[in-house]
Amino acid sequence: MTLLIVIIVLALIFDYINGFHDAANAIATVVATKVLTPFQAVIWAAFFNFLAYWVFGLGVANTVAKTAETSEINLTVILAGVIAAIVWNLITWWQGIPSSSSHTLIGGFAGAALAHAIVVHGFGDYMVLEEGVAHTRHWYNIVSWYKAGKDGGMPSGVFIIVAFIVLAPLLGALISYLISIWLLNASKKSIFPKIFTLSLMVLTIWFVQGQMVNYADIEKPRFDSHFWSFVFESHNIKWFLVAFIILTVSLFCLIFSSLNLHQATAWLKKMQLLSSAAFSLGHGGNDSQKVMGIIAAAVAVYINTTGADIFTLPEWLQVVLPNEDKGIKGAMPGWIPLACYTAIAVGTLSGGWKIVKTMGSKITKVTSFEGVAAETAGALTLYFTEHFKVPVSTTHTITGSIIGVGLTKRVSAVRWGMTVSLLWAWVLTIPISAILAGLVYYALSLFL
Repeated sequence: MTLLIVIIVLALIFDYINGFHDAANAIATVVATKVLTPFQAVIWAAFFNFLAYWVFGLGVANTVAKTAETSEINLTVILAGVIAAIVWNLITWWQGIPSSSSHTLIGGFAGAALAHAIVVHGFGDYMVLEEGVAHTRHWYNIVSWYKAGKDGGMPSGVFIIVAFIVLAPLLGALISYLISIWLLNASKKSIFPKIFTLSLMVLTIWFVQGQMVNYADIEKPRFDSHFWSFVFESHNIKWFLVAFIILTVSLFCLIFSSLNLHQATAWLKKMQLLSSAAFSLGHGGNDSQKVMGIIAAAVAVYINTTGADIFTLPEWLQVVLPNEDKGIKGAMPGWIPLACYTAIAVGTLSGGWKIVKTMGSKITKVTSFEGVAAETAGALTLYFTEHFKVPVSTTHTITGSIIGVGLTKRVSAVRWGMTVSLLWAWVLTIPISAILAGLVYYALSLFL
């Protein structure tokens, strides 16, 4: 029990570090454009980081919890993974490198699990019993590398997370590039951009309406009122936000051509507050869930290794990981998400000024125009990846979005030397975290 509590405390410390390490994601552009002071920006971002508690589900948390087979590891594995993640995060923060806290945690968890498998089984095969049936496994099967999606849904596993090291920034860059082109054309006195904008508004309303969960399908309504339960269902809130973001930009595009430079700049600065808030919300929902997943995995491992019956444990330990194959629905005590969202919000309040400088000025010159496009693109990317339960890097996403905006001016507007350095940090984060976690695991095994 003591080791479990230590892991939970360290996981929340990692979440706090994640907050100030990744604060730059949400506030760099809004500080660079002087829409908010650094102090105002971190308060703004922290508030929306915490607000994500009421918006997002637990899909990403479940994906992270199943990075390794919880039935085949012990608490030392999770402790080593969290320690390695904390160390790497502090090193990259100190050097001002906007690496991914998410990938640090995934790499640490996977690396410690592999080290455990080698210690226990060597590099050979071993047998496991699943529902009375013996299965042959290889030592590396302890990590969930790839799992096909159910009914043609999104696959999961470490390979998918690795793929999104490339896909998340590319998607952010593509969306921000398209939003920038859309805004640039909307500034012209032509009827065609307005027709396009109106068509997009209609299409957005139609699409979002189709994604809503009806009251009859809500498992745990939050209110007695059907209307308020529908409105405040977390899944519906997320899609309401998607519609709000797109429709807000659309309304601005309809009047953009009638504004002078001063008026347009004033409107863009107001919109940047909204886009920054939307991205902070996505950051809180995406990154806090990863720590929830680690805590949930730790509790599941504790139950497995002690042989305790879940219903004899204190209520705060009664975590059930979902299993779609067996029709088991997950359950997580309310204190876990509340603690995780609180920790990341407090961490964000601590700021991360070294990385703010890198994100806000060293990639490309950022004005309110670029800020709105980049943050809007980043927020939409995070909402869609969270919908598919893919734990992506908010750092990679916003960096790609900033690059996409820079490309609308000219290729040389992006400082590619800095970008290449960031790419190296992204590529190396998972393997370095995994190696570090493996070494920490071997060291801890001497004492635990």
